[in-house]
Amino acid sequence: MKLRLSPSECHRHLMNSLKPSLSYSGGNVKKWREKFGRKLRELIGDMPARRPPLNPRTIWRREHELGTIEKVVFTSEPFSDAPCYVCIPRTSRPPHTFFICLQGHSTGMHNSIAVSRNDEKTPIAVEGDRDFALGCMKRGIAALCLEQRSFGERRELKQPGGEEHGCHDATMHALMLGRTLIGERVFDVDRAIDYLDLRGDADMNCIGVMGNSGGGTISLFSAALLPRIALAMPSSYFCTFRDSIMSIFHCMDNYIPRLLKYGEMADVMGLFAPKPVVIVAGREDGIFPIAGTKRAFRRLKRIYAAWGAANRCHLVIGPEGHRFYADLAWPVMLQEVRRINPRFGSGKSPS
Repeated sequence: MKLRLSPSECHRHLMNSLKPSLSYSGGNVKKWREKFGRKLRELIGDMPARRPPLNPRTIWRREHELGTIEKVVFTSEPFSDAPCYVCIPRTSRPPHTFFICLQGHSTGMHNSIAVSRNDEKTPIAVEGDRDFALGCMKRGIAALCLEQRSFGERRELKQPGGEEHGCHDATMHALMLGRTLIGERVFDVDRAIDYLDLRGDADMNCIGVMGNSGGGTISLFSAALLPRIALAMPSSYFCTFRDSIMSIFHCMDNYIPRLLKYGEMADVMGLFAPKPVVIVAGREDGIFPIAGTKRAFRRLKRIYAAWGAANRCHLVIGPEGHRFYADLAWPVMLQEVRRINPRFGSGKSPS
C-alpha cells in the first residue's frame, strides 16, 4: 500500500477538486464584481480605519536629462513611512499622467531610476527594462516610484535568510494581526494616490500602476481594489494561481488565506474591467508559465467581453523570461492612455 505522507500532495488533491465559488461563469457581470470584490476586500485583511496626515517631506530634488526627480517620504499609517521618487518629464505639462511604479523582489525602488541604492547618484545598469521611471519619462509620463514594504529601504535589517527573504516576518506578523502584506502594500499605493492628489499636478483621471514580479502582484491587486486607478500594466505575474505560486516554492508574501476557495487570478484582475489593462509576460518565464498565463488570459478576456470591453484587455508576450518588455508593452499602453486623455503628448493641458 502506498502511503500518502506529503502535505503538498494532499493540498494538490484539494486544489484539483476545488471549484472557486465566486469565479465569474457568466451572467450579470456587475453583480458578480460587487460580490467578488466585497469578498476580496475581506480576504486581504484589515486596513487602518483612519488615515493620518501624509506629512510629505522632500529629501532631495535633482535635475535629470529626462526631467526632474524628487525623493519624498510620506506617512502611510502610524509608524509606517513610505519613501518614493517623483519623476516629472521635461516634455509633460500639468496635470500629468502618472504611473505608480513598483519594483518586486530586488534591492529596491532605486532600480526604477537606475541609480545605486547606496548613494542615489551613481548610475547603474538595470536589466530587464526594470528602470520603470526612466521608461515613463522617455514617453512623457510622470512616475511615482514607491518603495514597497519589506523591499529596499523598507526591508527588515535583521531578517534571517537575508534580503532575498526579507518579507517573511512582515507577512507572518500581518497574518497574526488580521492583515496580509498584500493588503498593506495595496494600502500604500492608495496613500500614494492621496499624495498625488495633494500635490495638485496629477491628472487624477489618468493614474496608472505598473510593476514586475512582486511589483506585478501589487499592480494587479491595486487595480482590482482601488477605484482611482485608471490603467494597469502588471508584468511577470499574471497566470493561474495553480500553475504559478501553488506549483513551486515561492515567497510567502504572495499568498492570501482562503482566496482560492472563491476565485482565481483572472477573477481578481477581472475586477478592474472594463478599464484598460496590458498584461506583460515572458515566453520562457519558469515562475509564471506562459501556458498558465494564456489560460488565465482567456478567462480574463471573457470577463472583459461581458462588459463589452474585450478590446481594452491586452496580452503582450516577450521572447525571454521573468522581466519587463518596455518596447513591446508601452506602445499598447500609450494607445490606451490617449483614449483616456486625447491631449496626451501634445504638450497642452487637458481641458
